[in-house]
Amino acid sequence: MLKKDGDFVLGDGREKLLELIDEKGSISEAAKEMNMSYRHAWGKVKKIQEVVGKELVRSQRGGEKNRGSVLTPAGKKLLSDYRELKKEHKGEVYRNPTLTVDGIVRQDEKLLLIKRKNPPFKGEYALPGGFVEYDESVEEAVVREVEEETGLKTEINELIGVYSSPDRDPRGHMISTVFSLNRKNGSLQVGSDAEKARYFDIKELPDLAFDHRDIINDFLDQYF
Repeated sequence: MLKKDGDFVLGDGREKLLELIDEKGSISEAAKEMNMSYRHAWGKVKKIQEVVGKELVRSQRGGEKNRGSVLTPAGKKLLSDYRELKKEHKGEVYRNPTLTVDGIVRQDEKLLLIKRKNPPFKGEYALPGGFVEYDESVEEAVVREVEEETGLKTEINELIGVYSSPDRDPRGHMISTVFSLNRKNGSLQVGSDAEKARYFDIKELPDLAFDHRDIINDFLDQYF
């Protein structure tokens, strides 16, 4: 982890994002590769730039061929410095699980699901959710992710459980904190991470990605 004046600058997740922007020449393509929305990815870049006080990613214009985003010299140096830091502390680097959230939004006897736009499980249905940001609580993350993927503004109702099996996600060890949420306002519409967002009758649920069927079964055991 790289910090400046006590503020978090760069970790493995942000390092990967900058690497992908540099490789693909596009924030949107890098975001897609990391299974996050463009807004989420750009938010990460802005946070890094605010702490560092330098432009790290620059948009290019000038015809279809030259459009996109590139790392500035300062961005490339930041990546280089972080890699050197990891080499120096190689013996102290640990692999840790990644923290995610999922939200259960109920409407009478129907549950809200999204059809995944990106791998893994592209084209399959799942609960709305995603990754927890650094300096963000799981409660803040689940409300944000549900709104980004479905357009709905929600509030936390109850903690359903924590799901931590090391093999629950093919991308690696992901621990998900799952909440039920109450809808406040907003209209149902898909975000950049989803192809569709719709309610399904609890008795006619489709095949689900990850371990989301088990999560929903736990929820139904509590409420039905």
